[in-house]
Amino acid sequence: MNSVKDRVVLVTGANRGIGRSIVEQFFEAGASKIYAAARKAESLIPLSEIYGDQVVPLQIDLHQPETILEAAKRAGDVEIVVNNAGMLNIANPLASNAVVAMQDEMEVNVYGLMRMARAFAPILKANGGGVLVQLNSVASIKNFADFATYSASKAAAYSITQGLRDMLKQQGTQVVSVHPGPIATDMASNAGLSELAEPAELVPQSIIAAIESGEFHAFPDSMARQVGRVYQEFAKSIVEADLMAG
Repeated sequence: MNSVKDRVVLVTGANRGIGRSIVEQFFEAGASKIYAAARKAESLIPLSEIYGDQVVPLQIDLHQPETILEAAKRAGDVEIVVNNAGMLNIANPLASNAVVAMQDEMEVNVYGLMRMARAFAPILKANGGGVLVQLNSVASIKNFADFATYSASKAAAYSITQGLRDMLKQQGTQVVSVHPGPIATDMASNAGLSELAEPAELVPQSIIAAIESGEFHAFPDSMARQVGRVYQEFAKSIVEADLMAG
């Protein structure tokens, strides 16, 4: 059984919102060291001031693959990787900016995940298998028209996460796909979802529970759990099943 206690963790997008809450809750759960990554390393200073040497600031910009490779060189002892960083553009399918918006979201939300997995899978293997956690969304299961391009990019990320689950199982790496609904962050505010938003700490709590239980899916908040209850049977019978086994 996996656990956060005494583990070395890396969290992307760690400077604010869900990412910062993951850092805080993982330390509460006993993590020994956390590589806190963000696009701008200086934005991580407040975390270093609180946690001292337990936090190792890293620059990871999912738009810049070279920052991922450089971080992998520095974080050779990592045992749990939480790919939290992502982006959301407001674009419906017919918007004039829809194609450009989705290209940008695919670069971060999908290709960023793939690059993180390629860089860190060998490290996790070398350190005993460990865990790869991907922050997806309820929008990866249900498209919301006002931010349809984001939903589509998260659906693609969820699909890649499923592929990673099957691939990394061979090296003993647990993969967790996290599907939050509206969470109280700047992203939710920008999407006009503040009234529905729930506390950020629900997300790391659900991640820790999934790591400990061995579950692939995590549904942290009220909307997510509503989706999860209906989706669970399909997920177990199709998404998590080995259909190629005949």
